[in-house]
Amino acid sequence: MTSTVGATKRVRSEPSRAEVWRQLARASFAVMSYVTPGGRPRSSGVGYAAGSGRLYVAVAPKSWKALQIPAIGQIAVTVPVRRGGVLSLLFPIPPATISFHGWAVVHPPGVDPPVPALARLVPADLLANCRIVEIVPDGEFRTYGIGTSLLKLLKSRDPVAGAEVTARQSVGRDVVRPLSGGR
Repeated sequence: MTSTVGATKRVRSEPSRAEVWRQLARASFAVMSYVTPGGRPRSSGVGYAAGSGRLYVAVAPKSWKALQIPAIGQIAVTVPVRRGGVLSLLFPIPPATISFHGWAVVHPPGVDPPVPALARLVPADLLANCRIVEIVPDGEFRTYGIGTSLLKLLKSRDPVAGAEVTARQSVGRDVVRPLSGGR
């Protein structure tokens, strides 16, 4: 759908929830933000694996993430999605992004990784001692540039072209359950 605002053409694209999850499954880096128990904001880059409508992150047992996320449980996540292919090596092309709020549970060390992709990101000897953060998106996915061609974004000259809200869904904290298994 395209709408006109003044003389600027606005490119609107509403990616489906399935498209958002396809993009999340292809990526493996996110910025996870949370508030410490003392009320201070904190952001960390993390490697993740996606599966069953959730993201999974392996963290050190004594890391800030492992110790402080359980106090509040709410987090915000932004996943940059690389775009532009070879052109991105020649020109500064910003990534598309997927952002959302969610609930996080930090599971104890020794829990089996729920998705095989997590085992590929973290060496086995480290994974055995890691705590797994299970992230469940809650509410809307906010996207920029997902489902919109790079050419359309560049031609529109609109800095917010491609910004969309996708698939409203509220799951609540009660959907996060302890992972089964152990080592």
